[in-house]
Amino acid sequence: MRLLFGVTIAMSLFCVLAPAAPAEGADGDDQAAWHVGVSVRDITPTEPIWMAGYAARTEPSESVEQPIHAKVLVVRDRNDGLAAIVTFDLIGITPEMRVQIAERAAKAGIDGNSLLLNASHTHCGPELRDERLIRFGIDARYAALSRQYVRKLCEQVGDAIDEAAKHLQPATLKYTHARAGFAMNRRLPTENGFINSPNPDGPVDHSVPVLRAESADGKLLAVLFGYACHNTTLSFNKICGDYSGYAQAYVEERHPGAVAMYVNGCSADQNPYPRRTLELAQQHGRALANAVETALETRAVREVRGPLGTSLQHATLDFAAAPTAEQLEAEIKSSNKYARFHAQTMLEQLKRHGNIPTTYDCFPVQTIRFGNDLTLVALCGESVVDYSLRLKRELAGNETGNATGNATGNATEDAAESAAVWVAGYSNHVFGYLPSLRVLKEGGYEGGGAMLYTSFPGAFSESVEDRIMSAVRSTLEASRKQQAAATAR
Repeated sequence: MRLLFGVTIAMSLFCVLAPAAPAEGADGDDQAAWHVGVSVRDITPTEPIWMAGYAARTEPSESVEQPIHAKVLVVRDRNDGLAAIVTFDLIGITPEMRVQIAERAAKAGIDGNSLLLNASHTHCGPELRDERLIRFGIDARYAALSRQYVRKLCEQVGDAIDEAAKHLQPATLKYTHARAGFAMNRRLPTENGFINSPNPDGPVDHSVPVLRAESADGKLLAVLFGYACHNTTLSFNKICGDYSGYAQAYVEERHPGAVAMYVNGCSADQNPYPRRTLELAQQHGRALANAVETALETRAVREVRGPLGTSLQHATLDFAAAPTAEQLEAEIKSSNKYARFHAQTMLEQLKRHGNIPTTYDCFPVQTIRFGNDLTLVALCGESVVDYSLRLKRELAGNETGNATGNATGNATEDAAESAAVWVAGYSNHVFGYLPSLRVLKEGGYEGGGAMLYTSFPGAFSESVEDRIMSAVRSTLEASRKQQAAATAR
């Protein structure tokens, strides 16, 4: 079975053959503060492929409800600093994808520190992990199709980055935000622990951050927007971007020629409610698009200046005590097939290496600073909302601050004149759930239960949140130093 791809979308708007009139810089000179390029690829599979997100699926995709895309925004500051943000209507990002795309980005002059990959986490897209299909006994042809899909995907994204980087035009960047209310915390405390159910009293982050790029003549070129909500309105066997796919489509309908890009936030413990119908996915998409439109209309806009400062570092996370061989031998007899597969994986590691890993040191944490106006923090994994709330709270008035909150309360808008903070999850490597210390101690699916579906030995240790926060601070310091060096030149 041969897997075909949808049509490549060439954004001729951004492929100018002659230089556009220069955009006036923030300091009033004739040099544009920014140059921007955008490129889009249709990454919709056109033949049945195994889908990601729900382990209970027993059949491949049956049709396409909505095309899915990869979209690239490349920005260059007046010091020739480059950064690329790539968004995908996909379940996640694998390390292999990251490596292959980074190699192509490097040829376009974009180093690994400056390349951000973010997945919408739609559960109605292709499965990207062929080893997962093999481990769970899915027909081998679908594992082969997954490998073929990922290989072609990386080629397409590499071409899109190259295209965007070669066709930059003068632009201005502006930041603002609005709110959308359909996300709700999904960790409900009960007598038997935390279950996956709407919790109206749980922490949420309803902020919708919006970064827009405008041409020298004021035309909208691109809109980058985010939200902290699991992309799981739908559970059918059709290819679809879910609510975020519809939100992007609605924004683009409203602004012909512009490209809308969705960045998933810290949404691991947030669900769209109500859910489970196509109409609801479209309804939530419309609600999010309306929030974006509100942000585009507000006069509370922050002009974003340079220079760029970028840093990507890897945090080392510890696991809790690893299971013993005796425990694994008992688990391999479990009636739960996923428990059996997990135990088998651990026993194979024990046999091959003589031990089970106690640490993992490949958790990317990234910061992209746009001058002193906007700081974008990108966390790996399915990050719970606590990370967004804590970073906004702790950095407000210092590094950032368009929201404040804590692990037990909602984010609230702050009108203070300080740099804005945007926190994304699902970036660069989506391995599974990244709990906060609170969620880890509470347990439940996000706290460690979902590790059953990974090749990790079990839950993280209680140092997990401190390690992530330390890595964020380190990337911030590195990006500030890069900005200082650029300014001094």
